[in-house]
Amino acid sequence: MHKAILWEPSQKVDGAVRCLACSHYCTIPQGRRGVCGVRENKEGTLYSLVYDRIIGRHPDPVEKKPLYHFLPGSMAYSFGTVGCNFSCEFCQNADMSQSPKLTHDAGEISERRGNASDRGDGRIWGERMTPQELVDEAVRFGCESVAYTYNEPAVFIELALDTMRLAKERGLRNIFVSNGYESPEALDAVAPYLDAMNIDLKAWDDAFYARICGARRSSVLDTIRRAHERGIWIELTTLVIPQKNDSDDELRSIAKFIAALDKDIPWHLSRFFPMHRMLDSEPTPMATLERAHHIGKEEGLRYVYVGNIREARYHNTACPKCDALCVERGAYYAGVRSLIDKGKSRKENGDGGGGKRGKDAVGRCPECGESIAGVW
Repeated sequence: MHKAILWEPSQKVDGAVRCLACSHYCTIPQGRRGVCGVRENKEGTLYSLVYDRIIGRHPDPVEKKPLYHFLPGSMAYSFGTVGCNFSCEFCQNADMSQSPKLTHDAGEISERRGNASDRGDGRIWGERMTPQELVDEAVRFGCESVAYTYNEPAVFIELALDTMRLAKERGLRNIFVSNGYESPEALDAVAPYLDAMNIDLKAWDDAFYARICGARRSSVLDTIRRAHERGIWIELTTLVIPQKNDSDDELRSIAKFIAALDKDIPWHLSRFFPMHRMLDSEPTPMATLERAHHIGKEEGLRYVYVGNIREARYHNTACPKCDALCVERGAYYAGVRSLIDKGKSRKENGDGGGGKRGKDAVGRCPECGESIAGVW
């Protein structure tokens, strides 16, 4: 158990503590946990229950996050804990994300923002590891970055922040794989150390977020904007679910939002397979994914990808100007081959070697010299 010192200045009312880790801003009564199931009020003090409880750790291709424009071909040391501030009906890691949630936790908070059937047995489990041990292992594996993933990193923000600081000292980059529900306070705390994010933009319909995820779309859009403003490299992912978020209007609205923010932001369209409480749904038809890909391109997005499929052509990065091959990827992230002309070093390109980028921190097409946005 770890005292959540970062958030202790939270408002306290009649023994309750208001958590600032994510945009739920849970007001947690004495002895209860927030929506995530891993942040608990003990006698008026907020504690993280997962500061040293790691449920999974592994070196992964950075493309698996998915990040296609951030150090392609490199390895990211990935780890996570139990707990999540969402209750997605299609969660592929529900055994980890939902297990700490108790039916009685946070009273009406859980009733408003979660689904009672997603509550677990309250167990906090995982292997005990310190931030130093995590970073040491990342270095031993030869990884270039640390990815905070498998569950939502906002719920273990203290562990993430301490690990990020140590990772930077060892020359590693930091990546969040996130549902985009970090509070502004949490994003401000990690931004100096955070190099890249893949953020799920799960749907455009706010009712989808409320009904299926237990959240609000507006907070996710705000996080995307704030991360972009801070110069954090971002890529967005939408899991395309038949009859849920796959209409032309839905997909076009997402594409328009991304294009209005920055047409260089890569959009990953991921194929849905039945999971968790959506076992009766069908996998996404290839025709739907091709239609979504076309919509993204039609709205002016320069980099649109399709994931969870074997067709390698949807994983490759092509020059948006001359269509020349810039990064070649096999199915499921195998055989990554970058043809990007990096030109100047990353430091000379304006990102300081730490992943933050200015407008000209880009590689070049090997054929025509067109700028290819990313961290190369």
